[in-house]
Amino acid sequence: MVRKAGGWVGSHTAGDRSGMTTLTADIASPERMSSRHKLTLTLLLGAQFMLAIDFSILNVALPVVGDGLGFGLDRLQWIATAFALPAAGFTLLFGRVADLFGRRRMLLAGMALLAVGSLAGGLATSPAMLLTGRVLQGLATAIATPAALSLLTTSFPEGPLRTRALGLSGALMSAGFTVGAILGGVLTDLLSWRWAFLVNVPVAAVILTVTPALVAESRSRDAARLDVPGAVTVTGGLLALVYGITALGAHGGDDFLALAALAAAAVLLVAFVLIERRSPAPLAPLGVLTRRTVAWGNAGGFIAFATETSLVFLMTLYLQQVLGFSPLATGLALGVLGAGTFAGGVAAPRLIGRFGGRAALAGGLVLQAAATAALLGLGSGRGGLGLLLTATAIGGFGNLVAIVAFMGTATAGLPDGEQGLATGLATMTQQVAITLGIPVMSAVATAHATVLGGVHAATLANAAITLAGAGLVAGFLRRS
Repeated sequence: MVRKAGGWVGSHTAGDRSGMTTLTADIASPERMSSRHKLTLTLLLGAQFMLAIDFSILNVALPVVGDGLGFGLDRLQWIATAFALPAAGFTLLFGRVADLFGRRRMLLAGMALLAVGSLAGGLATSPAMLLTGRVLQGLATAIATPAALSLLTTSFPEGPLRTRALGLSGALMSAGFTVGAILGGVLTDLLSWRWAFLVNVPVAAVILTVTPALVAESRSRDAARLDVPGAVTVTGGLLALVYGITALGAHGGDDFLALAALAAAAVLLVAFVLIERRSPAPLAPLGVLTRRTVAWGNAGGFIAFATETSLVFLMTLYLQQVLGFSPLATGLALGVLGAGTFAGGVAAPRLIGRFGGRAALAGGLVLQAAATAALLGLGSGRGGLGLLLTATAIGGFGNLVAIVAFMGTATAGLPDGEQGLATGLATMTQQVAITLGIPVMSAVATAHATVLGGVHAATLANAAITLAGAGLVAGFLRRS
């Protein structure tokens, strides 16, 4: 990789025509967005923002949902897991499907399925109906998110415009998790938890109406077919991995099904690698997966998403169970973190343009780790609320700088025909990280006798993991 003003471009041999085409388009690209670019960006960011909100919008309302539909306390986690399993497990598959069969088509299919799932959840009269709605929402996220992100990367040439678009995308996607917590608290307190589902329906309808007129269809021009054995093994492996770690975090190391799922995940993912080596049209070519920018960019992104979203969980636990805040007050307190993430997303393109993707990714993680470590100063009284607000805002800023750098690094230097794969991989990294981070930190926190002691232990582990991730990125994501 070589750095140029405003972004990164891949290094290619003289015979690599696709790379030279990308480089030429980057140099020739205008520095300002056209009106159509702005409209397209607004539409795609709106879709991504709504999908990000859906992941966390029910988190602060889970006890209320449980009381309303008769969920036992031990079953509440499945409201989140029912969404997370398909969202994480099917993303890589649908990212490649979007490449082959049309990215706009998959975005529209995802939005339509999201509307159906949201209606089912909002009108649910039983736990089974609500969980069905959450599964459909998670599957819709797996279909629509990589399609929207690949439409964004193929609509903007690599360089300043794409970096700026990815900056806004990263800011809104990350802020969406915080906004989801706030919105969930507001809707639950003022109206009903059902509106956490139903609010999606009119937004999805608008996107379904406007997208065909504004966004052109985009797909890979090669004649490759879908790698079915690869799709089956990687999807099964990811589903087993997410289920196994989630169940292990909830029930401990004596859960036989969780251990069996982790063993099955290992077998299936090894089988996936072997299949991809021999497949004439692999779902995820190993040459792409082993590129330094793709591999270590995604590693940095995994650390960023897993640690920050699990920190939100820890701070929610602290605010509600230590300080006694209501769901609405908790959401509003975490809104400062959302402001920090948005500011980080806006500033990230300039920081990447000045210092480069590797430095921005590693530096963002270092800032996030330092801010997280400061939260060890929280006590049992409300006098530390100012520390919480300040540290989460600063940490959110660093986290978003890292996330934008991750998105840009993991998709840079690849031809348009592989953008669905690259963005599907990046989205899968995001979904798996979000899904796995919370149960791991929850297990650390609940191993202690007191809630405050558990929050401190998990916060320390969170900061250490983030700092270690920064060191790995700085060391291995070298410039070519």
